[in-house]
Amino acid sequence: MSIILYITMMSTVTFAAESNEKHNWSFNPAKNNQPATTEPLYEELLTKYGGYYIGNTDKKELYLTFDNGYENGYTIEILDVLKEKGVPAAFFVTGHYLKEESELVKRMVAEGHIVGNHSYHHPSLPDVSDDRLKRELESLKELYTEVTGRDDMRYLRPPQGTFSERTLARSTELGYINVFWSFAYKDWETNNQKGWKYAYNNIMKRVHPGAIMLLHSVSRDNAEALGKVIDDLQKEGYTFKSLDELAMEKSLLPMNRQ
Repeated sequence: MSIILYITMMSTVTFAAESNEKHNWSFNPAKNNQPATTEPLYEELLTKYGGYYIGNTDKKELYLTFDNGYENGYTIEILDVLKEKGVPAAFFVTGHYLKEESELVKRMVAEGHIVGNHSYHHPSLPDVSDDRLKRELESLKELYTEVTGRDDMRYLRPPQGTFSERTLARSTELGYINVFWSFAYKDWETNNQKGWKYAYNNIMKRVHPGAIMLLHSVSRDNAEALGKVIDDLQKEGYTFKSLDELAMEKSLLPMNRQ
């Protein structure tokens, strides 16, 4: 089953009325580089609606993802490192980013990275209507197609990390896979950067098999640490995978068990 076929099948699914109770995504870090966990309710909802926050924890595989709400001058450096190391990543962008940084988005696509949906205006999706939610996602996708000539925007990172069963259902109906994360640290404060070693130590301390890593491209520390992080994690036996590979693995598992 191709990833495109999988998304097409998911987009035909409809759901009954769902709860709009607002949840703030959270995960529970573990010690000694063991996999993180999340709340049982969140696990249940992601399973029901085909989203995920972590990969196969039996494999030393990692998924680099960046949230790009605005440009702070470091994405070029990040892309340079990824190109040098041959590592794929996913960049979740907003409408502002797509409009202002179209050349960077074109470069992401040209170099084989995934560009995901972070909504057009970055609202908390549980706080908006179904119609507004659809406009937020579809208007960004249309702009992405206009900028890149591609129609392959299929992953959603819910803005602000907030979600409800309703927003999971509506976005799944629109053909999106919701992608949360099992690793993050406080890296987005541009006026409180602490040096590349701070980023490096935080990443190496909490990275784990199957990690979907959330980093922010506005962080100078992340940009400066990324090359050494990749080199040292690869020395530890980790490989960096694409979200497409994870989606294929997740979609095929139920079929293989039948």
